[in-house]
Amino acid sequence: MTAGIVASLLFPLALTLAPAPAAAPAPAEAVAPVTWQIDQSHSAISFRIRHLVSRVRGSFNEWKGTIVADPRNLAGGSVQVEIRTASIDTNSERRDNHLRSADFFDAEKFPTITFRSTRVQTRGRNLTVTGNLTMHGITKPVVLRGQMGEVGGVAGKRRIGFEATTTINRKDFDVTWNRAAEGGGAVLGDEVEITIDIEAVEQPAS
Repeated sequence: MTAGIVASLLFPLALTLAPAPAAAPAPAEAVAPVTWQIDQSHSAISFRIRHLVSRVRGSFNEWKGTIVADPRNLAGGSVQVEIRTASIDTNSERRDNHLRSADFFDAEKFPTITFRSTRVQTRGRNLTVTGNLTMHGITKPVVLRGQMGEVGGVAGKRRIGFEATTTINRKDFDVTWNRAAEGGGAVLGDEVEITIDIEAVEQPAS
């Protein structure tokens, strides 16, 4: 029997015994983003700024915001926050009224401060949120850095949380009022440290 005849007889058998090509993996199922409403009663936006030889702290009492993200992949998410400027609270009515005036926030002309994220990055529990802060009619990029909390639930609703901080220069937003201090220097510093502590509740799918 010639080699050609042997090959022709064995070829169909080889096809039968050859392993079938591996099936292409099924595409990963797309996960719809989840909307989380910030729970203001368990969250806070606070700040501090140098005053003479110490730091003055303050916060905002009226604000709202949402997070849109899959809690398993926050890097694909987004954050939006809106603050009522007139709700500033530094535990001094006289000072708060001054801060609401045209010397500082000019709350009547600029009633809100907003933040809208442009990028969210995670590494383990570490979180970096880049976005645009609009205050006093001026928009500037800022970067918040912090850590994620646990994903938990109560009353059948999941919650997520995180805390983050950033530092801005108030002069970048044309908030420039100051006064000379005795002995030299200025009464107020220019850098403002901002801290946000967020707890947000999952909203039903629409």
